[in-house]
Amino acid sequence: MKLLIQRVKSANVQIESEIIGEIKQGFLLYVCFEVEDTMECIDKAIYKLKNLRIFEDEQNRMNQNIQQVSGEILSISQFTLSWNGYKGHRPSFDRSMPPQQAKIFYKSFNNKLEELGLNIQKGRFGAEMKVYSVNDGPVTFMLEF
Repeated sequence: MKLLIQRVKSANVQIESEIIGEIKQGFLLYVCFEVEDTMECIDKAIYKLKNLRIFEDEQNRMNQNIQQVSGEILSISQFTLSWNGYKGHRPSFDRSMPPQQAKIFYKSFNNKLEELGLNIQKGRFGAEMKVYSVNDGPVTFMLEF
C-alpha cells in the first residue's frame, strides 16, 4: 500500500465539472493498493495518518495531528503510484491490485477513516477525475505499508 499525503489548505475532486468531494484544511490522500497488500496494511496506514504530526503549532513547528486541527480528508484512489519507475519509460502497473479487490480495500480504508470522526470526502473509484488543491507548505510525504 502506498499513500501520497499532501497537507492542503483546500482541495476538491470533480467529475465532468461537478464537484463530488471538497475539503478545507487537511490531507489530500492519493491511495494505491498493490498485489501483496493485506487488510493489516490499512490498519497501519490509518494509525499513521491519525497520529502524523505535520500541522503547525503556535511556535510554527510541525507538532499537531489532523484531529488536533479539526482537519478534513480527501481520499483519491490512485493505482498509478504502483509503478516504481526503475525500469523503462512506459509505466507498468503489474504491481497494482486487481480493480475488483482494490475497490474493496479502498472502501474499507475510507470506512476506517470515517470512524475517526473527521470529515472524509472521496473520489469515485475507477472514474476519470480532476483534482484541484492548494498545497500548504508545500508539505508532501510518500509512505509505504
